[in-house]
Amino acid sequence: MVGGGTFPQPGEISLGHNGVLFLDELPEFKRTVLEVLRQPLEDRVITISRAKSTVDYPASFMLVASMNPCPCGFHNHPEKECMCSPGMVQKYLNRISGPLLDRIDIHIEVVPVNYDKLADSGRVEHSSVVRERVVKARAIQAKRFESVKGVYSNAQMSSSMQRKFCQLDESGGRLLKTAMDIRGLSARAYDRILKVARTIADLGESENITAEHISEAINYRNLDREGWAG
Repeated sequence: MVGGGTFPQPGEISLGHNGVLFLDELPEFKRTVLEVLRQPLEDRVITISRAKSTVDYPASFMLVASMNPCPCGFHNHPEKECMCSPGMVQKYLNRISGPLLDRIDIHIEVVPVNYDKLADSGRVEHSSVVRERVVKARAIQAKRFESVKGVYSNAQMSSSMQRKFCQLDESGGRLLKTAMDIRGLSARAYDRILKVARTIADLGESENITAEHISEAINYRNLDREGWAG
């Protein structure tokens, strides 16, 4: 089940309400199909228009997607050599449009895990501890937006809310400005970085967004990095 609906057929996408939509091998979907996601990701509704009427359906969902970095799968691999030319890598990534990437808050490059790390029996953070931290952060956000109907998390903030709750100090503002200039980030990417930084601060129970929070949020957007595809 995806968001309360049925599994999508090949080439189809099923959008639900308050569910999780997972798309494996993202570039393999038809571009026209992926572009349909832009409105619901932005507005949390999907609009169906016909000759005599227009209907809005709720489509508040979390999009999770995975993909290889290139056709052979070894681009940026620490040990194996990629067989693709830089042009092939870029062409593969270009199957996902810039406007769609802008609407995805976090892009993480997952590197292979070697044997030593897999076999390491050292102390790790238990998932119950992580869950407790997340619950506390959600409680902070619930209190922050308790007077705003229909808003319960940082991801739902409007521009006016961002100006109120995502104020930066001088160093944080300078860092974000530099990242925007170097990477050529869009206004939408700027909004996403602020919302992620606000959430990182909440996870650390910090009232203010610091330069460290901004830096972490910027580094969660790997596909914005200049030269990533060679």
